[in-house]
Amino acid sequence: MALTDAQIRGAKPKSDRAYKLYDEYGLFIHISLSGAKLWRFRFQYAGKEKTLSLGAYPAIGVREARHNRDEARRLLAAGKDPSAERKRQKIATSLAARNTFEAVAEELIDKNEKEGMAEVTLSKQRWIVSLLAPSIGDRPISDLEPLEVLNALKQIEKGARYETTQRARSLASRIFRYAIITGRARHNAAADLGMALISHKPKHHAAIIDPDALGALLRAIEDFEAGTSVMFGLRLLPHVFVRPGELRHAEWREFDFEKAIWRIPAGRMKMRDEHVVPLSRQSIAILQEARYYHINGPLVFPSVRTWMRPMSENTLTAALRRMGYSGDEMTAHGFRSTASTLLNESGLWSPDTIERALAHKDANTVRGIYHRGTHWKERVEMAQWWSDHLDELRLTAGLKRGEGSNVARQATPFLTSSTLSGRQQ
Repeated sequence: MALTDAQIRGAKPKSDRAYKLYDEYGLFIHISLSGAKLWRFRFQYAGKEKTLSLGAYPAIGVREARHNRDEARRLLAAGKDPSAERKRQKIATSLAARNTFEAVAEELIDKNEKEGMAEVTLSKQRWIVSLLAPSIGDRPISDLEPLEVLNALKQIEKGARYETTQRARSLASRIFRYAIITGRARHNAAADLGMALISHKPKHHAAIIDPDALGALLRAIEDFEAGTSVMFGLRLLPHVFVRPGELRHAEWREFDFEKAIWRIPAGRMKMRDEHVVPLSRQSIAILQEARYYHINGPLVFPSVRTWMRPMSENTLTAALRRMGYSGDEMTAHGFRSTASTLLNESGLWSPDTIERALAHKDANTVRGIYHRGTHWKERVEMAQWWSDHLDELRLTAGLKRGEGSNVARQATPFLTSSTLSGRQQ
């Protein structure tokens, strides 16, 4: 006889033993000594009697318990063991939880990190995943459909974040490809979504390429009052024209002043190859003065908050803004374009030497391998010529401003090593 909800609610525990109240077709409710009421389904499979747990009352009501029983009976009719199917379902659910979009993304980023991807790139990837996570992060990656991924991207696209959205689609596509290769997905739900997104027109980093304007900028940097990391970072960057991220993470152990070189480790380079920068006399003088102020820390350009962390990503560009240079005029990254343009226009240096100095990877992979160790002598000569040229432009700008007697002083604005030795004593 079928149980009623009132019968189950009224059932009280017995002091000496647990007991059962039977419903129909093998369904019953087990009432323990503590009063807990647990649904059970008794069945036979392959000649053996088995019992399947269907949940606790009242969380599972009579109607739902009967529905679960009927699902188990359908499995039996199909020749399947409901207990084994339950275990398989739990395993599948557990695997799905570990194979969410966010979990697979984190796994791919960890792999990239072990392969030596630059920390700045890894940080951007983690940030992009954090933008996608609210919409699709906890979804099993195998279940995601293009429309769901598109919706997540559209959430990022709001506020005219077109470039970020395109980067997010590209990273999502790589995450899906990784999931396919590792057996967690069958299709790339982000592959063909580009047409549905607003395209972004790349904007080149603003840069000053007029020699007179560059001289005025160098003069402005010389007169600019700021913290030591900003001051020395702005002075050094035009001479070495590395990427701002490579500069701000610089550590003293990377510099060899006797050999006049700076070895930037592969992990910090965009192309993941070690980059060796020849240092001019001016560059060494700037670094030696910076060393005097930051002699106890590992970083050349530490944050104002803690000497264990580098200055923040936009610090140098923000300093240029405070000097009156807008985003359409100059950026910290723009010093690379400035150097590239003026070095090429000088006609004194081979294009390959300039490209190697900029740490650009050769489009021809085989050619790039054979050119890895070349151009060093010319790069050393070019580094000194470039620093001398910058000094000339800066001094010329000073003369145009009518500074006259100050020119001689401005020609050697940095502390020398002997001066430093005297000050440290």
